[in-house]
Parts: sequence; structure tokens; C-alpha cells
Amino acid sequence: MSASFASTGDLADKAVSFDEIGPGCYAFTAEGDPNSGVIVGDDAVMVIDAQATPRLADKVIEHIRQATDKPIRYVVLTHYHAVRVLGASAFAGAEIVTSDVTRDLIVERGQQDWDSEFGRFPRLFQGHESIPGLTWPSLTFVTTLSVWLGKREVRLMRLGRAHTEGDIVAWVPDAQVMFSGDIVEYRSACYCGDAHLKDWPETLSRVGDFDAKALVPGRGAALTGPTVREGVRLTHEFLTALYGSVRKAAESGASLKQAYEAARAAMDGPFGDYAIYKHCMPFNVARAYDEARGMERPQIWTAERDREMWAALEG
Repeated sequence: MSASFASTGDLADKAVSFDEIGPGCYAFTAEGDPNSGVIVGDDAVMVIDAQATPRLADKVIEHIRQATDKPIRYVVLTHYHAVRVLGASAFAGAEIVTSDVTRDLIVERGQQDWDSEFGRFPRLFQGHESIPGLTWPSLTFVTTLSVWLGKREVRLMRLGRAHTEGDIVAWVPDAQVMFSGDIVEYRSACYCGDAHLKDWPETLSRVGDFDAKALVPGRGAALTGPTVREGVRLTHEFLTALYGSVRKAAESGASLKQAYEAARAAMDGPFGDYAIYKHCMPFNVARAYDEARGMERPQIWTAERDREMWAALEG
């Protein structure tokens, strides 16, 4: 293979930041690694996304305890990917909340996704032996759920298909802060291997319509003020370049390999320095090619399929 598989060559620890981006709203970020969010209410704390392992989740808890001693009562998982959910057991006693679609996806493909992501991101799974098994929600909802932390409302919403079929966001009305999960990324490549690329831009526009004062993306620095709109715009540009270039190639009868070359030619210049860009592109193009050719639902990624796809496109 011409490049190290996925992120197996990325072994350097990332510097963690823990920033208050609105009253009682915090962003746990780490230079392009998966982000977590924290919302402190009157009587309890909610965490948005649980990290890949209990060991990583403990780092989030350490930072929370520097800000408050209130109990962590809820862990909201924006989608089903292993790097977001498998650390949930560190939050003992917390209610685990997802959309109903995300629970269905865990049933359908949660174990395969765990095996897949473990092979792609070895650094993120340090301490993996402490993961007790798949993370299952204790509370699900269909479209909208208001959770009250005392007098503080956190509104959980499924705005449409995007990064996955079951994505949700968390909105804090009194602070006008959004936690978008991987619907928005900031100077980090969108991972689109399980995406609905025709729907994602519209869902992204719905996020933008909230006109948030601050936003925590799935990866990248927390956004405040004008950078919120910048983050939404850059995410839209990434998605448009990806799906536009692959769809054009597919419609012309190009092979998957040719579509990959077309996407790289269009995207390496504006996006090549984004975090996890080279990691994402084979998986992104494979899904975009499938969708452009009429495959409605993403194929399930397995550790074996990962390696086969990488060899076919990067080899």
C-alpha cells in the first residue's frame, strides 16, 4: 500500500482543550480527534458523546470536575460510531440517550463498526480492554426530546440524515449553543462512509438556521461568533466537492478507482491539509459512488472490507 492504512500511522498524542463557549457549556477538543460536549445545568450535567474508551472518557470527566461537582446524569450519543460511544461505561449511572434510528443501527451494524474502527484508529482505542461491550441506550426518541437539567432545557433533535441516518444535535436555548456531532466539522475531513450525501447539505442548512452563538463540531476547534457560519460553510463545501466530483465520474461510466482519482484531483488542493483527510477519502468515495449509482443505504463496513477498499484505491 502506498500509504499507512487509515490512521494506523497517527500515534502522536493530541493536546486537549476544555473551553467554556457559553454559560455552563463546554467543548472538549483535541486537535482533530473526536470532540465531546458538556452542559452544566442547575442540578446535573449532560455529556455529548462519550469518546472511544472508558480511559478517554475519564479524561473528559477530569475536566468536568474542574468546572463542577454536579452529577453527570445524561450521556447523549449523537450517532452510533464506536469512537463516540464505547466510552459510555465510564459515566456510571447516567442515562444513555440516542435517537431510535441510532439504536437500530447499533443492532444492525454496531459490532462490525467497532471492529472496523478499532483497526482504523489504534491510538484512540488505548485501554480498549476496559470496554464492557456495545453501548446501548436506555432512552430513545423519534424526532425531538427536551431534557431538563433543573430549569435549563437541552433540546435534542433529529434534523435529517447526514453523517449517519440517525444523527442528532443538542441545542441549549438559553445560551444559543449547538452541539452538532459530526454533521459539522471544522477544518477536519467529513467522514462519509456511512453518510447520506444527498441529504446532508439540507440537514446542515437546518443547523445553520439556528444562528448559534457557539457550536461544538464533531472534530476540530469549538466555534464561536463568525466562525460558526464558517464551519457550516466549509463543511458544505467539502460535501459538495466530494459528491459532485464522484457523481460526475459515476454518471460518465467511470470505475470506482477513476472516481477516486477524480475526487482527489478536485479536493486535495482545498482540503488536503484537513485532519484525517487521507484516512477518510477511500471510504468517502466508496460511499459517494454507491449513492450516485442508486444505493440508498450505506453498505456495512467490516474490518475486512476496510482493508480491501484501501488496497483497491490506495494500493
